Amino acid sequence: MTRWMSYSHADGVERVGIERDGVVSGLAPGETMLGLLQAGALEEAAGRPASETVAVADVRVLPLLVPPSLRDSMCFHEHIRNCRPTEVEPRHEQWPIFYFQNPQSVVGAHDEVRISPESAKFDYELEVGAVIGRAGENMTPEQAEASIAGYTVFCDWSARDLQRERLVMIKGKDGATTLGPVLVTADELEHRRSGKGFDLAMTVTLGGTPFSAGNWSSIDWSFADIVSYASRGTRLVPGDVIGSGTVGWGCLLEHDISAPDRFPGWLQPGDRVELEVELIGRLDHTIAAPLPFHPLSSGC
Repeated sequence: MTRWMSYSHADGVERVGIERDGVVSGLAPGETMLGLLQAGALEEAAGRPASETVAVADVRVLPLLVPPSLRDSMCFHEHIRNCRPTEVEPRHEQWPIFYFQNPQSVVGAHDEVRISPESAKFDYELEVGAVIGRAGENMTPEQAEASIAGYTVFCDWSARDLQRERLVMIKGKDGATTLGPVLVTADELEHRRSGKGFDLAMTVTLGGTPFSAGNWSSIDWSFADIVSYASRGTRLVPGDVIGSGTVGWGCLLEHDISAPDRFPGWLQPGDRVELEVELIGRLDHTIAAPLPFHPLSSGC
């Protein structure tokens, strides 16, 4: 299984390599994940001799890449129903709805994640991200699926109170998005294809205790459709990332609304959150206190 990861040593210089069994075989300095994707060189680079071999435990796992564009979808209807205990709105069944996020907010799989300033309702959202490997515009679903280089674990960190109070996503989704720890090439998951996704468990562990579980196969829109719709009337380029949306029960908000007896409270500084997608990898984050916010004057 080809598992690409971005990493650095103490010098902070970005490297890219293939991870196997806790060891990364790094390419020569100067190569990056985004560079390989833009050159269409992932397959060729996988056959190159390693410049170094080092234990993953001895390096910093970097964000997989800083994508040219970052989108997130809403394609697990169970999640939508849990957050809005009525029927799924027709629009979610007509289109794989998505919104844009901030590429500069991307963090690595083991980085500390700060609570958004002003937020008292900070949440994780467990998802899968598709990484585009081939440019395309107005693609058919078949072309769209062929454009996907691979998949990664995606966490959309959300300030629920800011989302709700300010009517749209804006600062509620602006603080952090995790991409990592690896990119698993699309062909490596084919044997687990099921429904509109893949039969891969998606699990959440809070403070070392298993908390919730879902499965990618329960998704209601395929990534072929998601990527095709994202490319409608516009162009996707290598390195663009598109999230699946949150798997059912893959966030705290669902428990707050639909299973309050299991709601543990919103994330606090010092909390540990582990998010895992089978065969792809695990994110392991400690939550940190927010940065101070600066009062504004008035829009009046």
